[in-house]
Amino acid sequence: EGVLLNTIQNVKSVLYILNFSKGTWEMSEVETPEFGRISIISSDREDSEYFYQYSNYITPPTLYCKDGANTIVVRQGKKKFEADNLEVHQYEVNSKDGTTVPYFIIHKKDLKLDGSNPTLVYAYGGFNISVKPGYDTRTGIGWLEQGGVYVVANIRGGGEFGPSWHQAAMKENRQNAYDDFYSVCEDVIERKISSPKNLGAFGWSNGGLMAGVVATQRPDLFNAVIIGAPLLDMKRFNKMLAGASWMGEYGNPDIPEEWEFIKKYSPYHNVHKGTDYPEVLIVTSTKDDRVHPAHARKMAARMIEQEHPLYYFETIEGGHGASSTNEQAAFNQAMMFTYLKMKLM
Repeated sequence: EGVLLNTIQNVKSVLYILNFSKGTWEMSEVETPEFGRISIISSDREDSEYFYQYSNYITPPTLYCKDGANTIVVRQGKKKFEADNLEVHQYEVNSKDGTTVPYFIIHKKDLKLDGSNPTLVYAYGGFNISVKPGYDTRTGIGWLEQGGVYVVANIRGGGEFGPSWHQAAMKENRQNAYDDFYSVCEDVIERKISSPKNLGAFGWSNGGLMAGVVATQRPDLFNAVIIGAPLLDMKRFNKMLAGASWMGEYGNPDIPEEWEFIKKYSPYHNVHKGTDYPEVLIVTSTKDDRVHPAHARKMAARMIEQEHPLYYFETIEGGHGASSTNEQAAFNQAMMFTYLKMKLM
């Protein structure tokens, strides 16, 4: 008998068992696979046996049975891509203001540290949403199986370390999220895993805003950027669809002192003629009912007007995810990974 405690520590699940003995609680860590996410599935107060599920970026959901010192695998989900030659690590880097930012990296076991590896860096960084480890079939098939390196940056704005992690990138502090992203990318380069020629960035929705920001703020750092379902015109975001409900996150651009900090990163207002930008891929949907496709359309129009090369794809259905069927989702994923292979491999 005991109490199971499922915790998140540095974006990874850590399982503890607490036992009450001789008038005091004693806590010990349960040995589980690392760098993953755990859910307790079943336990019985009358029995020492319990079940938990584990998964990470290369391991499909796996059901374990634990009874004392004995652990057995009960069942594992189908493996959707070849992962025997892949490994997961977690590194940390100090951001511009000294804040420690963790990131996961998935790559081949025999990775050569010569700066030539095609590498995709993903982040979200907003609305208190945590990006935790999980089995990623699409990236596994479309990128990792092809020899790509995949990085997930747990930048500020998310909820990985509680409300303060989110608040540290709200409103006037928004730049912190982007500085965190650059620090992760620069650390990947410093470790000789990749180089700007082989480095790509990807974000969707609020992450699409991030992708637009990094393409315009640090074009020297990337050779490919996927800007998905993005906010880009931050002067008018609060006038379109659900935008007014996001002023708590970004601020109110109609208040002059708040527009002062918003305009410093607004991608639509920071793309300039004569500057070399990566040949970005912008993806949106005519039927996006959350982030208006006008953001993507206006950004593409301005870049074309300034003679910047780019790729633009707009589906005519599918809502905020830009796909309403499995076939459409597969097409979009294939298109994005083809773009990345063309640019980075």
